[in-house]
Amino acid sequence: MNEPQSLSVADWVARFLVARGAARVFGLQGGHIQPVWDKLASAGVQIVDVRHEGAAVHMAAAHAMLTGELGVALVTAGPGVTNCVTSVANAELERAPVLVLGGCPPVRQDNMGPLQGTPNADILRPVTRLSRTLRVAEQVLRELDYAVRCAEGHLVAPGPVYAEIPADVLREPVSARAALPEFFERRPLPVTLPPAEEIERAARRLREARRPLVVSGRGAAGAAAPLCRFLDASGAAYLDTQESRGLVPAEHASSVGAMRAAAMQQADLVITVGRKLDYQLGYGSPAVFPDARFLRIAAHALELADNRPGEVGLRGDPRATLAALADALQGSDNAAAREWTAALHARHAERSARYAATLGGAAPGRDGLMHPNRIFAALRQRLKDDAIGIADGGDILSFARLGLNTSAYLDAGAFGCLGVGVPYANAAALAFPGRQVVAVCGDGAFGLHAMEIDTAARHKARAVFVIANNGAWNIERMDQELNYDGRIVGTTLNYSDYAAMARAFGLHAERVERAEDLGAALDRAFANAPALVDVVVTRHVASTDLDKGLSIVPDYQPLTAWDAAERKRLSPDS
Repeated sequence: MNEPQSLSVADWVARFLVARGAARVFGLQGGHIQPVWDKLASAGVQIVDVRHEGAAVHMAAAHAMLTGELGVALVTAGPGVTNCVTSVANAELERAPVLVLGGCPPVRQDNMGPLQGTPNADILRPVTRLSRTLRVAEQVLRELDYAVRCAEGHLVAPGPVYAEIPADVLREPVSARAALPEFFERRPLPVTLPPAEEIERAARRLREARRPLVVSGRGAAGAAAPLCRFLDASGAAYLDTQESRGLVPAEHASSVGAMRAAAMQQADLVITVGRKLDYQLGYGSPAVFPDARFLRIAAHALELADNRPGEVGLRGDPRATLAALADALQGSDNAAAREWTAALHARHAERSARYAATLGGAAPGRDGLMHPNRIFAALRQRLKDDAIGIADGGDILSFARLGLNTSAYLDAGAFGCLGVGVPYANAAALAFPGRQVVAVCGDGAFGLHAMEIDTAARHKARAVFVIANNGAWNIERMDQELNYDGRIVGTTLNYSDYAAMARAFGLHAERVERAEDLGAALDRAFANAPALVDVVVTRHVASTDLDKGLSIVPDYQPLTAWDAAERKRLSPDS
């Protein structure tokens, strides 16, 4: 009887990743992971080699968020892993299913001071769903299967996992007897549904509500059709967040995004769908939602019970749960809710149209330089319906949230993680080569991963990078100017020529200093992508985030108005 085939652990790892759908991985090569790197290349997997390991994880996260597939990053030992801490933490807050596969020194050199011998798994444990060192060759496939199940949300909320395999273990032969077929199987998430009595309880709350408001998040991904059906059945108003832009069409009768503050203040029932009540939603506080009760819908407790648990909490697959709620509401017409939503939507549509009309005529700053809104006016004339938009920065992000109207959208997220723009755009362009991809980056944020334009050039990631170049970390610079007696320290940059940098890496690139030249430059950029357009803009225009006090970091709430309301609510005299 023939002995089953033995293969190296590295070979089994590559076969595992291929079987689990990893047609593309992101990474930076190093000796500790070279065995896996080589086997993946031999298997025909596209390896997108980057200039910084943190960018590899950002790209894997963007791939996961935009496609719904597992993102995979390969990083070498020591600094290869520690360079990823920020991007792994960002993926954790974004609930992006990412497998970070790291290297570490041989087991036989444990505790001897080996090359790049840092406690990688310990370092990443607080910002991952799972972080382990896989030291037993015969158990590697079992461990990887468990890790991917954690990343994809089978056991906990989706998020990044870290697994490292010592270099000597990667070279060990393992019999096919240890490679059980079930370790290679891709498993869809189970479709779970809350109990029927809880669905009916939630439906009663919805029938009683006069001003119901739905807020969606990352956990609602893939639920576009049942979400729209639920909105139609309930008559509720709808707000997306940066986690869920594009799920519901902007023209849908429930959309009220331009009336966000009024909707939050007036709502008497807030329905969260796969969305944490974090700082962006005022932690669900009565100071921000003064009249609201809460109904929470999510697959995981992480998005169900944080800060303010709902009077009704429906734990189940959001798609199935929304469909069941829509069925339960059939035949009941909540006229009061529809009237409130219709009024908000009409004001939303009018305000959105008025705002869009102002973009192209935004006046320059007192320095005579272009207003950043001119960027978005020009883009709106050129972006197709399926374009993917990325926004990255502090100051520019405030303008982009309103101005960048793409159907798919990613930004610096709940972590406020500057530097994601170029990596995210690279991953988007590689995943969707037939769609326009544009990243609008502040000059400060661009600098954090600017070298990844080289990755775009080498891998032909046809993204367009638009740099809003105001020579400053501007939201902080203006905060210093307004609130610290005008002491401007460490917040100004040069108006550097980023187009010249991009041309050095082989990209089509132009520098634009006049608004009337911007449209033609963007046309040439989209025609010749990957491309970079360096747009010199004024630093003398206050963003809405600055006006709302985000930069001063108030004590109780992120925005000064919310903070004042929270103080009043908590005051013994109120």
